[in-house]
Parts: sequence; C-alpha cells; structure tokens
Amino acid sequence: MTLRSPASSLTAAAGSTDEVTRAAVDALLTVLPTPTLLTAAPGSGAAVIGRFDGVVADAVVASFVGAISADLAVVLVDPGSLDAAAGSDSGLVSRDDIVRPALECAAGVLGLGVLGDARIDDATAVFLDPETRVFDLVSHGDTLGWFAIRLRRNSNPGKQSDHAVVGNLGRINSVEMALTVEIGRTRMTVRDVLGLESGAVVELDRSVGSPADILLNGRLIAHGEIVVVDQDYAVRITQILDVAESLT
Repeated sequence: MTLRSPASSLTAAAGSTDEVTRAAVDALLTVLPTPTLLTAAPGSGAAVIGRFDGVVADAVVASFVGAISADLAVVLVDPGSLDAAAGSDSGLVSRDDIVRPALECAAGVLGLGVLGDARIDDATAVFLDPETRVFDLVSHGDTLGWFAIRLRRNSNPGKQSDHAVVGNLGRINSVEMALTVEIGRTRMTVRDVLGLESGAVVELDRSVGSPADILLNGRLIAHGEIVVVDQDYAVRITQILDVAESLT
C-alpha cells in the first residue's frame, strides 16, 4: 500500500465525478508503459464485456481508501506488451509491478489515502457497475485497452479537512506496512537490470555521509543515519517530516 498526498492539480473532494475521473485517467496515461501514445475517450463497461468476452479477467486492479475511495482497473487488448516491458521471462518484474506506478498517478488526484497492492484479477464486476466510469484507451483510432474507475465518496467530502480524513483512516491502523531505509537510488532500464551479474557495481545518487531516507510503503516520512546495533544494521532517526515536507 502507498500513502498518497492531499496535493494534486485537482481538489478531488470538491470536483465533480467527471472531473475527478478524467483527471485520474489523464494522470494514468502519463506513466502507463505502452508502445504508442494513448488518449482516453469515454467508453462503456457493458460494451467492453459484450464485445471482448473475458478480456477483463486479466485486468490489473487496485483499491484506494481515503477522502474519496475508489476501485481502479487497467486492461489491455494485448497484455503481452506489458509482459515484454516487465521482462516476464526472467520473473523479476511482474505485469502488476509495471502498471502500479500508473495506478499510483491515477490515485494521486483523489487526495490523502492509501492505495492497496496492485494485482491481476477479474474486473468484470467493476466494469459492469453503473457507478463506474470506463475510458477507452485509443491510439490512431484503434482501442488498445480500457481504464475503469469506480468512486465511493464519503459523506460531505467537500467539508472534510485533512485532519478529519486522517482520523477516518484510523480504522486501518492494524494494517501492516513496510518500513524501508534507502541510502540512495538510481534509474535503470529493464534491459540493464536483466543484464546485471554478480560483482556488478551500481552507482547511487547519494554521497557518503548523506542521511538515509526512511520510507513507509514508498512514502518518505523521515531522515536518519545508519548505525550498527549488536552486529545488525539499524537506523537512527534524525528528522521526522510532516506531510508538506514529505511531498517536496
């Protein structure tokens, strides 16, 4: 799961359903890895099911819980294009791993909340729900896939403050989340990753002595320094970030 930010180009809680869903699909398409540039056009879930029976059984889906909760699903006519991008022959990267950053961008317009794990699942129920907005993903006049988003607004979402949203998230306090300490990062193509061998050196973007980043399920929450405790690595927290700082 990923903790999303309340900041976005659109204040989702105040926007209409059409504005929010349009912003979500536009954000998705900025990251979705497809061979050609895609545009989005309003579609019909029933038409997708009727014409392409079974195609949504292998959709990449995820759920978002927050000020505005939502179910999201992405499906391509040729899912093999995602498998190729993931380097599926190696098993290192899965199709849902490849699509997850795009789903995170789509969920980013919904405000503060938690995006659950992306997974491959049957999205028929989502596509057929009358509350779902479905978009055809089009390239040069051909439909290559679909994006479905079903919003579930909380009561009086426009009057909720960020503090109220955080309070509502208390119901998921018992959910386990991964705490990660990052000493640096770099960007690599899938081809370069698959070409790594034992003994290879990967240069990171951080100098010796710089503070490490502490991330909660991918969201930066603090800085710290690496220490050793009883022969085990540990991290001493030197700075805890508030929401605004963690977004910069």
